[in-house]
Amino acid sequence: MPIALTPPPVPEAKKLGDTKAQPANKRKIICFSDFDGTIFMQDTGHVLFDNHGCGSERREKLDEQIKSGERSFRDVSEEMWGSLNVPFDDGFEVMKKNLEIDPDFEGFHRYCLAHDIPFNVISAGLKPILRRVLDTFLGEEASSRIDIVANDAHISADGSEWKPIWRHDTELGHDKAQSITEARRQAEEDLRSERGGAAVVPLIVFIGDGVSDLPAAREADVLFARRGLRLEEYCREHAIAYVPFDTFADIQREIERIRQEDERETGGRGAPARFNPRANLWRRVSSQSAVPRYVLMSPTKEDKMFLWPEAFSELKKPELEVTENLIPAVEGTLPAQQLVQPVQA
Repeated sequence: MPIALTPPPVPEAKKLGDTKAQPANKRKIICFSDFDGTIFMQDTGHVLFDNHGCGSERREKLDEQIKSGERSFRDVSEEMWGSLNVPFDDGFEVMKKNLEIDPDFEGFHRYCLAHDIPFNVISAGLKPILRRVLDTFLGEEASSRIDIVANDAHISADGSEWKPIWRHDTELGHDKAQSITEARRQAEEDLRSERGGAAVVPLIVFIGDGVSDLPAAREADVLFARRGLRLEEYCREHAIAYVPFDTFADIQREIERIRQEDERETGGRGAPARFNPRANLWRRVSSQSAVPRYVLMSPTKEDKMFLWPEAFSELKKPELEVTENLIPAVEGTLPAQQLVQPVQA
């Protein structure tokens, strides 16, 4: 049955990870961002569940079942979405009243459009909801310039049935790491064709707020974590390099710094861009069986935390500080002052 939505979703205006519009002498930057808690400060699903579904008390209990491992994210999510009994349009009214967009997101999106930087949403939520929210808060034209990689949905006309249509047959329902890997490969193919067969690697930026974003974050060359939330806490606990941000204005400043650095280094000649050498390792690792032999033989603590983060969930949190001189300058890395590193005992 077709999804009962008013108005119907706006057709996608571009292919995910489209990079051809960027100048040939610039590093091909592609942005991916989580939605709930990142672009919007609230969770769209939680707003619906609390007002038209299972209620906040039951939702919190279900969230605990995910955290404890008692039930999978997919199983719990199906119960939460199944608890809704409200037509789509009526449910959206409560979201309009309760959602708050990052104050600098619209400016950041305009910046991406001006510099031909593809910006993509990658989410464990439902695509029809996310599209309607973006249409409303940004306008349909700007919204159509954002590709959404999320689960689809069947929503009955009377609102009595809300059922996710999962992207992947996994316990998460949507494997964000797989989605980013697929987009990276497509972008590499496009760039290779554009450059006459020469191998060109895009720069993948990921923006998030929670631990559920970590699979996607591990596939990124540059990771932005919203300050004070769980993804930043996890990165600090496990010595994962990241750039903290309070609003998207912070992200814009850092991406502009990267663009200007590329312009100075390429000198308009299209010279190979510099990349974080550690990120090049993670982009080649799509599974435990694909781990490079030298990493398996003598992995560092950071290597193991990136590759098998679930094994490090109980580590004692180190004492932290931000420094400018702890990290030696290594070609291709972010500036030392922008990386949060643990203080060595």
